[in-house]
Amino acid sequence: MAKSKTDASAEEGVGALYVFCVGARDELARLFGGELPDAMEGGRGVELVEAGDLAAVACAVPLADYGEGALESRLTDAAWTATRALRHERAVEHFARRATVVPLRFGTIYLRRENVARMLEERGAQLRTALARLEGREEWGLNVYVERARLREQVASLSERLREMEDAAAASPPGRAYLLRKKVEAMRDEETRAETRRAAAVIEDGLASACDGVARLRLHKDEAGEQGELAARLAFLVRREGFEEFRAAAERLAERYTPLGFRFELTGPWPAYNFAAANEEMKDG
Repeated sequence: MAKSKTDASAEEGVGALYVFCVGARDELARLFGGELPDAMEGGRGVELVEAGDLAAVACAVPLADYGEGALESRLTDAAWTATRALRHERAVEHFARRATVVPLRFGTIYLRRENVARMLEERGAQLRTALARLEGREEWGLNVYVERARLREQVASLSERLREMEDAAAASPPGRAYLLRKKVEAMRDEETRAETRRAAAVIEDGLASACDGVARLRLHKDEAGEQGELAARLAFLVRREGFEEFRAAAERLAERYTPLGFRFELTGPWPAYNFAAANEEMKDG
């Protein structure tokens, strides 16, 4: 674990500052009396850059790796990127567990220390609003998987239209029954897709009342896991003292949807990346 370098700067032969997160100056300063997480590069400890009542947790990094053009090239190296992304996450999580912070995205670089201070001043109102929203709260993730074959079997019990067509096929002469059953199979696929969308919406709405914010995250095409096809990836901003209520609501929904072929995976707590709107605008000027 690295100790603080409160007097370090990008100008001392290093070239740039990597910024992890932003918070209240006094709250963050108290944490620098104990053990601190590793910085992005060995031997260059984390430090605070202060401006008024705000502060940014940062560390010095070499321009050779993090300067304009250099970082883009480095990011093509999967091993280098994975190692630095993990260091970023560990540092942000360290502070988020102990203070209210606005987490910044991986790769937030400032060329000069004064640019970080200027950002804190210029974005001060926005950052304070974000900190107030995040205080006492954590981000929890919910991955909703669907076993599509099982849902396809169960979907007839959910669709009145499908049941009516199946009954009509059963009561028809062979030729017409064959055609109707072909339509039933196509409709079963359609209803399976529709039920997946409906379930994701119901789950999202059902948990919204037990938290202070919901974000539906992007799915990659054909994304799947051991539990099935990923039907929805959701993020929730949850009050720490309200987590048990949130978890109970998730468990009730899981009981409802598991028989249909859905599986829930609750992850967290995480730094509230998806609810810290300020972090999208933190770029060096």
